[in-house]
Amino acid sequence: MNTQRNSARQNPPRSADRPAAAKKRTGRTTLWINVGAVLAFVLAVVVIFLVTRPGSSGSGSADSDSAAASVVEAVREDSHVVGEPGTGDVTLVEFLDFECEACGAAFPFVESLREKYAGDVTFVARYFPIPSHKNALNAAIAAESAARQGKFDEMYVMLFETQKEWAEQQDSKAELFRQYAEELGLDLTKYDADVADPTTEERVRSDQEDGTALGVAGTPTFFLNGERLELQSADDLVSAIDAALGR
Repeated sequence: MNTQRNSARQNPPRSADRPAAAKKRTGRTTLWINVGAVLAFVLAVVVIFLVTRPGSSGSGSADSDSAAASVVEAVREDSHVVGEPGTGDVTLVEFLDFECEACGAAFPFVESLREKYAGDVTFVARYFPIPSHKNALNAAIAAESAARQGKFDEMYVMLFETQKEWAEQQDSKAELFRQYAEELGLDLTKYDADVADPTTEERVRSDQEDGTALGVAGTPTFFLNGERLELQSADDLVSAIDAALGR
């Protein structure tokens, strides 16, 4: 999940004595996992846990992470709840980058979790735009501007559902995001003013700064009730949520 904010974790070092034949078998297996919808689902699930797995690029020790967490909270009063808040005290926070391919792959999985735990878990989205993604900040500013008109959820979904249309491009997509705002029925005069307002970017940066203080090194990174999750599989996340719910 980068020097400081890379969107993908490095792979674990290979064992020096791993047989060459085993490596070839792994390569052949990967090549053949190419069955339409199955691949899409597997990619969404696998990527989400690979990028949240701790790696050598993380900075600081466990002690320093704990110290940071004692000062900075995973959820602020102005953090954006996606959908309806849960009735209990379980909160899942995602630090995300709208241009991040891993976040885009994880999006359907997160949506399935929101459906599965509707009413029980509060889902929170926080900004963590990665500098190497040319439109990550623009997208976050568009989402924050939409939030000022009560349309954060709608822009959040729009940006992920259209990610392939604008991501990984060098030219500014701010005008395209403005078109999205128009499609969502936003007041464009206010939208334009909010995009240009320095406090909008400051709001995005405040999330980013909190994430860095909490040990976020890439996206997506998840916190459950304030604790950063180190996941190895999809079942780990489901199990963690169920445990928090006392199931």
